[in-house]
Amino acid sequence: MKSLSTPYNRAHHRFAVFTACATFLLIIAGALVTSNDAGLSVPDWPTTFGSIYKMPHMVGGVKFEHGHRMVAEFVGLLTIVLAIWTWKTERRRWLQTLAFAALAMVIAQGILGGITVRHFLPPSVSSAHAALAQTFFCVTVLIALFTRRRWIEEQPRIQFDSRQPSLIVLTILSVFVLYVQLTLGAMFRHKGLGWWPHVVHAAIVAFVLAWTAIRALTQYSRIPAVKRPAITMLSLMITQLGLGFIAFLTRIAWGHSSIQPELPMVISTVAHVAVGALLLATAVVLAVQVWRHVPVAFEERLPTPERKPVAA
Repeated sequence: MKSLSTPYNRAHHRFAVFTACATFLLIIAGALVTSNDAGLSVPDWPTTFGSIYKMPHMVGGVKFEHGHRMVAEFVGLLTIVLAIWTWKTERRRWLQTLAFAALAMVIAQGILGGITVRHFLPPSVSSAHAALAQTFFCVTVLIALFTRRRWIEEQPRIQFDSRQPSLIVLTILSVFVLYVQLTLGAMFRHKGLGWWPHVVHAAIVAFVLAWTAIRALTQYSRIPAVKRPAITMLSLMITQLGLGFIAFLTRIAWGHSSIQPELPMVISTVAHVAVGALLLATAVVLAVQVWRHVPVAFEERLPTPERKPVAA
């Protein structure tokens, strides 16, 4: 991912960061809809109670559902601007492609959200909607990373990795198990799966992420681009495990018979979803930084001449 002499554009980078932050708020808004059982508070799409432009009464579940739509429309507008801006100013073709991939994702996300409403919250579509939101957030974070001054202007500190499995393999595995975990959590929230696969898989996630972070910190702590996301990932993982336990207590152990979601249930679940999104994005950033700074060392084996036994 060489910069191809791309000059640093402060305004472009700040706009990319703003888009990523707005996307994070969109994930929180979506979690508020699910946690408050407000998915069908606005029963039509793309209109809202038959109108495209009229503001409905923001009461009850409508304030969560329609608020979510408003934030989504804003993020969609930001993504359009970001894609066009990147296409106009960036010399890196792969980054242009990534920006337009983000635009395609936000369009697909809107379509999935519409299908979710029009077909009365089918668990598979709703879970896909949630999973794509996490993917889109990761892409916006990567665009913000790739437009940083440090990424464009710094000389990568290369330190070869000769251990097995390599750190890049561990980071990719971390992203994979996290993505599975977030998908299982989405299926549980949208009533397409029980809670126990999500809880059982959490142990696998904790093991893989701890292994990855410890390897990165013990072997490559002198590379700040690797050290910082590794520490962040480990801290977020511990926080996420605690939030998951609290969410389990409030929603399953104590709140299973509640007629409506109570405030502790909503707060713990939304926080759990938000930290999960940050954790996945951090794992993706760590994988990219490891790919850049810690390439795998390949040993070239030279053929050795065969020695014939000689009688003494």
